[in-house]
Amino acid sequence: MVPYHSHFKGLAELFIPIDNNTVVPNVRHVLLLLVQTKSKKTLARPGVKNIVLVEGVRTPFLLSGTTYANLMPHDLARAALQGLLNKTSLPKDAVDYIIYGIVIQEVKTSNVAREAALGAGFSDKIPAHTVTMACISSNQAMTSAVGLIAAGQCDAVVAGGAEFMSDVPIRHSRKMRKTMLALNRAKTLGQKLSLIGSIRMSHLSPELPAVAEFSTAETMGHSADRLAAAFGVSRLEQDEFALRSHTLAKKAQDDGLLEDVITFKVPGRDIVSKDNGIRPSSMEQMAKLKPAFVKPHGTVTAANSSFLTDGASAVLIMSEEKALAMGYKPKAYLRDFVYVSQDPKDQLLLGPTYSTPKVLERAGLSMSDIDVFEFHEAFAGQIMANLKAMDSDWFGQTYMGRKAKVGTPPMDKFNLWGGSLSLGHPFGATGCRLVTTVAHRLKKEGGQYGLVAACAAGGQGHAMVIEAYPQ
Repeated sequence: MVPYHSHFKGLAELFIPIDNNTVVPNVRHVLLLLVQTKSKKTLARPGVKNIVLVEGVRTPFLLSGTTYANLMPHDLARAALQGLLNKTSLPKDAVDYIIYGIVIQEVKTSNVAREAALGAGFSDKIPAHTVTMACISSNQAMTSAVGLIAAGQCDAVVAGGAEFMSDVPIRHSRKMRKTMLALNRAKTLGQKLSLIGSIRMSHLSPELPAVAEFSTAETMGHSADRLAAAFGVSRLEQDEFALRSHTLAKKAQDDGLLEDVITFKVPGRDIVSKDNGIRPSSMEQMAKLKPAFVKPHGTVTAANSSFLTDGASAVLIMSEEKALAMGYKPKAYLRDFVYVSQDPKDQLLLGPTYSTPKVLERAGLSMSDIDVFEFHEAFAGQIMANLKAMDSDWFGQTYMGRKAKVGTPPMDKFNLWGGSLSLGHPFGATGCRLVTTVAHRLKKEGGQYGLVAACAAGGQGHAMVIEAYPQ
């Protein structure tokens, strides 16, 4: 206890008076101040519901075609949901809604959220739907959850994402599909024989899915190479950043920092407990690789690009009031977020450049207030191009209508536990990984604010501010 003195009168919220002579500290307010080491303020707003991240998990992210090869997307999503249930001891009827993101859908399970939820044992009374927004699909799942809670429709929502690149849908050609549908409708043997006789060898060529823009027909890798060239990003810079990502990811993995990764017994296969795409190399080895998209003079290679990945993630989002009532200790507050959209031809991957200043303005923060940055790494060239765009007064003035540049995140705060280049990038699942990583890093590093940013196909992008929960 501390002796009462008149100069405590201005700090009434920090102390609870016991009698006329003594007061004791109000522990909650003192802890809140201790956490707020940077801006000395919280983003809580009067009359606005606080929404919290209670827990986040993910399956190990694996190179496609490896241990998960015989599964289906809902198997991975189910594993993530079961991992979330196990980690939180959440009653299976305690959430109001489930939302999942996915990009390349399995036609048998188009609403993968519902199939995964039923498989994981959630109550069949809980509605579930699936969203798709390219590489920010699980970001959309999470912000949809935030919207439901903010609107008072729900108190607890599970959001997540999954992607399964080991078995993507491959279609017959359009002509072959039309013939097969006509055969199904044919009534007589003559009609059927006539249709069969119309089939040509060219009809048998399959339609393969491509990571390409429908509006421009350009692959994302080709666009990344052009973007890197436009901003003068060298092959050396890209390889150095990719090596940094793998090196930091390996250290984080070895140090046990990737605590969102669950152990998963793959049916008929091994138990997996860690990501298998983390492979620190050397600049000399990386320099030997040939360009993957723009040949022969391009700079984007297999080593400085994210790889095709299988994996799933899940997060539990609640109103703060509900989380505390259920006995949970939240990890972080989910604060302001924005979505942006640009020209899909020449600005396909510049989402972070456009979304970062918008979300900071919404939150009333500056770049220097942010303690933890987690940007999605689609390609090393994409990250470096965004950093150069953010550091350019000319780009800010010419393309963004700003008076000056956005400013760049300090590298000593940026993707310190690796990123999509090394950990892997299951398209629909990465957003939840980014948000959970920010929450864990804020706790580990003692920061107050984190920022997630990501680009996505279609020239779209997303950013969110996350605030540490008082420890």
